[in-house]
Amino acid sequence: MLGQVVLRSLAELRAWRAQIPLGESLGFVATMGALHEGHISLVRESVAKCRRTVVSIFVNPTQFAPGEDLDKYPRTLESDLAKLAPLGIDAVYAPSVDDLYPPEASTIVVETSLSKHLCGPFRPGHFRGVMTVVLTLFNQVRPDAAFFGQKDYQQCAVLRRMVRDLAVPVEMVVCPTVREPDGLAMSSRNAYLTPDARLLAPCIYESLVKVLALYQLGESSGSRLAAEGLAHLQSATQFEVEYYSVVHLNTLEPLECVGKAGAVVAVAARLEGTRLIDNVLLEAH
Repeated sequence: MLGQVVLRSLAELRAWRAQIPLGESLGFVATMGALHEGHISLVRESVAKCRRTVVSIFVNPTQFAPGEDLDKYPRTLESDLAKLAPLGIDAVYAPSVDDLYPPEASTIVVETSLSKHLCGPFRPGHFRGVMTVVLTLFNQVRPDAAFFGQKDYQQCAVLRRMVRDLAVPVEMVVCPTVREPDGLAMSSRNAYLTPDARLLAPCIYESLVKVLALYQLGESSGSRLAAEGLAHLQSATQFEVEYYSVVHLNTLEPLECVGKAGAVVAVAARLEGTRLIDNVLLEAH
């Protein structure tokens, strides 16, 4: 047994990685810390499916658009390590910025299709930052499988496309969204919500459930489905909705009609300045 360790540099990670025997599967969960049950569910899935598991904790500066919450994003490393301790993982990778972005780094990863939709127009440069750091982490950790949450559906789609296009030898495993008892999708940014905003936040998921119910009753018009969800969400006037869209499962392009393959309903809205995202799948039929 290598034992659970905290690796605080790329050099330490490489030395640790070199000890893993060939043929032992390595699972990977990339996080920005401030861990909650959503992250923990991904870790558990990795531990169940892979012989060894590494969790990274790194607040990635390049995925924050100008004016976003990089400076105030919660950094809770010691608390995160305590949450991970009983889960049976093998290592935590907590690198410095220089380990991910060497001085004068000038190489980035850009996806030109999927990232144009949904969050793309509202978070310029976000997916470029996500893809660059994740590809770097993949190259450093060299996992066999990487585990991500469905809540970040567009991120998963973009990363899956990157893995395919660049022939990255990693299996992408997307796990179901983990929710609070009232339906709110778990997110580190939920900590920003005031008590009043926290009471309103589940309206996002409630609106998605209404769309799902309408679809199950036979409605297939993408515009009508989206309008139903948007109307429910806007009935609580505190939400500033960025988008409410019914899109193709793979291309993320808006759908005029949901076909037999199904679709994803995705929403992003701000509540007292806190940006929340969520989605549900309209299953194939």
